[in-house]
Amino acid sequence: MAQQDTDEQTQIDDEFVVDTEDCEEREVAHRERGTSRPITVVGNPVLHRECKDVTEFGDELAQLIDDMFASQKTAEGVGLAANQIGVDQKVFVYDCMDDEGVRHVGHVVNPVLQELPAEQRHLDESNEGCLSVPTAYAELARPDYAVVHGQDSQGNPIKVRGTGYFARCLQHETDHLYGFLYIDKLSKRDRKDALRQMEEGTPRYPVVAND
Repeated sequence: MAQQDTDEQTQIDDEFVVDTEDCEEREVAHRERGTSRPITVVGNPVLHRECKDVTEFGDELAQLIDDMFASQKTAEGVGLAANQIGVDQKVFVYDCMDDEGVRHVGHVVNPVLQELPAEQRHLDESNEGCLSVPTAYAELARPDYAVVHGQDSQGNPIKVRGTGYFARCLQHETDHLYGFLYIDKLSKRDRKDALRQMEEGTPRYPVVAND
């Protein structure tokens, strides 16, 4: 019985992308090929509408992913969606630790967040921030487990799962590509406070000024 359980778990694990191996080498390779771009901030129209599905998988998409890793590094972020550098396509990258200190590095094209059954929806009310709302933070309840379905840069189907802080990252970045910022999920008072924090702060990375 124990062996059968192990085999079944291995089969389940194999369904998910392995994003915890060779993290440093893969992240460095991406950003060394990429060019860092400034970050769009709340108010920029590209952040407030659903992005377009990616339909072409080739050199242009690969270069976008490299640029996103470079931009994420410059901004010292743990996740970045394409519209955060002004690109209207459903792609995000991540370089994020989970609550166990395990590093995850990867990308997802055309992500869709899997709906969790009620018994798996354990909420974590941690602080959340966003590169597109620089210097602002607010508590936001999110499930502490997340699964995202999508494609890799070659168009192959993939699934990514995360727990704790990494689960928050996966949900946050997927939201971006459907036109939602984390502050959109806050109460009016907390949203106003976050925008006040942003107004009073100074971004530590280049941003695109809104006209």
